Amino acid sequence: MSRLLAEGRRIGGVAGSSVVEPDWSFVARRIRVEATDDWDDTVAVERFTGKGGTFVRGRGRLVERDLVEVGDQLFRARRGVVLGTGTVSVIPPIDGLAGSPFWTNREAIAATERPESLIVLGGGAIGVELAQVFARFGSKVSIVEAADRLLPLEEPESGELLARVFTAEGMAIHAGVAAREVRHDGSMFTVDLADGTSLRAARLLVATGRKAEPDRVGASVAGVASDARWVPVDDHQRVTDGVWAVGDLTGKGAFTHIAMYQSAIAVADILGEEHEPADYRALPRVTFTDPEVGSVGLTEQGAREAGIEVAVGIAQVPSTSRGWLHKTGNEGIIKLFADRRREILVGATSAGPAGGEVLGLLVLAVHAQIPISTLRSMIYAYPTFHGGIEDALRDLR
Repeated sequence: MSRLLAEGRRIGGVAGSSVVEPDWSFVARRIRVEATDDWDDTVAVERFTGKGGTFVRGRGRLVERDLVEVGDQLFRARRGVVLGTGTVSVIPPIDGLAGSPFWTNREAIAATERPESLIVLGGGAIGVELAQVFARFGSKVSIVEAADRLLPLEEPESGELLARVFTAEGMAIHAGVAAREVRHDGSMFTVDLADGTSLRAARLLVATGRKAEPDRVGASVAGVASDARWVPVDDHQRVTDGVWAVGDLTGKGAFTHIAMYQSAIAVADILGEEHEPADYRALPRVTFTDPEVGSVGLTEQGAREAGIEVAVGIAQVPSTSRGWLHKTGNEGIIKLFADRRREILVGATSAGPAGGEVLGLLVLAVHAQIPISTLRSMIYAYPTFHGGIEDALRDLR
C-alpha cells in the first residue's frame, strides 16, 4: 500500500498532477479483516484438523527424541518429530528499554493508528521495511543503526541506496551510532544516542534482530548444544535420528520461502520418498522496501572469504533503458559476483524497479551455474528489465 502512495506522488511532472491523502485505517482494516481474521487462527486450525491432524495449543518441548510435552500432556511420535518454532525478537540491553511500552514488529503490524512520530532501533530488513511504510503514511521517522549503514548484511551499495531514498522521503538516518538510553514519560519516548544526540517520538519500534532459542524447545535432547544459536541440520533437514527441523530455527534464513522449501524436503524424507537434498547456493532474500532490495547467493565479502577469485560488475539502474522509461522512482543497482576460475555467477544483488523480474533470472543463473558466456549471449524477453544484467556483465572486472 505504501508503494501505491509513492507511485501516486510520482505522477507530477511525468503524467500530469496528483494529490495523495494517506489513510492508515485502510491498512489496519485490511490486516485485521483480510489477512488475520482479526488475529484469529480458527480457519487455519480447522484447515489443519480437517486433513486429519490434531491441534494442541500450548508451549511444546522435546523431552525425548520421540516424545513432546505440552503442558501436562505427552505426545509420542511413531515416525518422527519436526521442530519449527521460528524465532523471537532480540531486545538489546539498553538502559531504560525493558519495561517501556516499545513495539516489536508484531505491535507495529497490529497498529490501528499510525503514530505521529516513530523511532526505529535497527536498520535491518524488518526495521527499514516498517520505517518506510509509516513514513509514507505520514509519521515522522528516525532510524538508528549501530552498524555503519542500513542493511548491514547486504551489499554496501544497497544500504547507501536506501539511505539516499529514505532521506529524500523525509526520514532521519542515524547510522554508525548506538542507542545508549531510553526514557518514556507516559506519552513520549526519548532515545539518547552514543554521539550525544537525543531523539523524541510517540512510539519506539525495536527491530534489532531475532533469535531462535533452541534450548527452550528441548533441542538438547536431539544432541544440540545448550548454547547453540540455531538447530544444525543436514541436507535432508535431519537433526538426528527421528528429529527434523525447518524454518528460521535452522539458521538458513528467516524467510517464509526457505521454510516452505525445507518443509517439502523434510516431509519427503520422513515418508521415505525420493527427493533432492537441500541446496543453499542460490538462496534468495528480499527486503520489501521501495526500491526493493533482492539478493541471491554469496555477497562480495562472503565470496572473498570463501577464497573465490571474484570479478565484480555493477550497473546503475537509472542508466539502463528500464531506468529511462520509468524516469521517476528508478533508483537502483545490479551488482554481480563471478568466480573467475569457473566463469559462473556465485552471487548477485538487484535493487530497484522490476527488481523481482531481474532477481528471478539471477537466482536461476546462480542455481544452475549458467556459464557467463551463455548469459552474455542470451536473447532476453524483457530487455528493459534485464538490460541491466547485460550492463553488469560487461562491467565484470
